[in-house]
Amino acid sequence: MTDQIKELIKAAKERAVKETDSEPEPALTSAVDWPVDCKVGLGLEGAVACETTIGYVNGSKGWLIYRGLDCFELSEFSTFEETSYLLIFGKLPTQKELDEFKAKLGKYRVLTQEEWDAVNALPLGKGHPMSDLRSAVSVLGLLDPTSEDTSVEAETEVAIKLIAKLPVITGIVARTRHGEKPLQANPDLSLAADLVRMMSGNEPTEEDARVMDVCLILHADHGMNASTFTSMVVNSSLSDMYSSIVAGIGSLKGPLHGGANEAVLKTLEEIGSPDNVDAWYKKAREQKRKVMGFGHRVYKAYDPRARVLHPLAELLSKRDPKIQSLYEIAVKLESAVISELGKEKKIFPNVDFYSGIVYAAMKIETEMFTPIFAVSRVAGWTARVLEYLKKNRIFRPRGIYVGPAREEYVPIDKRG
Repeated sequence: MTDQIKELIKAAKERAVKETDSEPEPALTSAVDWPVDCKVGLGLEGAVACETTIGYVNGSKGWLIYRGLDCFELSEFSTFEETSYLLIFGKLPTQKELDEFKAKLGKYRVLTQEEWDAVNALPLGKGHPMSDLRSAVSVLGLLDPTSEDTSVEAETEVAIKLIAKLPVITGIVARTRHGEKPLQANPDLSLAADLVRMMSGNEPTEEDARVMDVCLILHADHGMNASTFTSMVVNSSLSDMYSSIVAGIGSLKGPLHGGANEAVLKTLEEIGSPDNVDAWYKKAREQKRKVMGFGHRVYKAYDPRARVLHPLAELLSKRDPKIQSLYEIAVKLESAVISELGKEKKIFPNVDFYSGIVYAAMKIETEMFTPIFAVSRVAGWTARVLEYLKKNRIFRPRGIYVGPAREEYVPIDKRG
């Protein structure tokens, strides 16, 4: 079955190459001569904040690379552990290096009794799972005696701890929400397989483990997005890694960032049937309603991550007639949106459009989609924090004041 997944990813890359072959390759640079000129829009759009060797998003061509390796190849051949090593240390590991890294992840994945008791003592399940995740990471920081050491070496070790522990916390949150007994980690399993097990309570199938691995790889890094930038801003003050990742989780919680795939699934359920797509879409356009899962601040082409997730959604949807119906609705909705907005406005499916179907087919509840995103993105967050820390300069943009130049103070008894 994993061979079939490889073939699907390989075919997705072949389609991407064929459809984007006419787009020119980007003119990349190996060094930046600071300061740089840039046109900055609201929300820092267009601003250049740093230089990086970690990842690159080619928005016009629809391509994503980590350390020079494209996301298709990593999805086809790599694992989340290996990809995390690549992001943090800047190169693919040797077998010895990978074995040592996986052993360290396995060791840290098993929470100490103190960590286990403290996390499970939190009032989990009272709000959104991302709030639970945020609070649990804060607790881990309190319990880690190395957390206040902000040297690159110490922060690198904390990064590895966080990559290891977020899946465990996510599993605890998923099960506690429904009154089910949380499970400790099994370091003998891959991180992706263990995540599925700790959430579901069942041993994962080979197919589920591999699909989750691919999902984690695809979500691991994506440029200077809101949560990555947030983590970097916090750490630029020489705050600790735990605080930086707590901030990143808070940013990712927002529906304009990490929560979009939840909204996509709700949209597909609202449409109800493939036969309803045309009428629903026409009404949505008349109401100027945003169709979730389409368009991206950077991509003006088909999101490469969506290219991989689309065939995986088709594969897994065959497990359940309800999921298959959602997939068929998605395909028809994609066709409707692209036919109207693809060529003219360069609006195509993004990573969120098919990821929700993939998770739903694996029987993962909608509210847990964003915590899974965090399990993956913590590799990118920590990698970029560590990279920036080596040439750190605290972030300090300015706002343009548009208020009055001067007002006279009026005593309270004379104010209208």
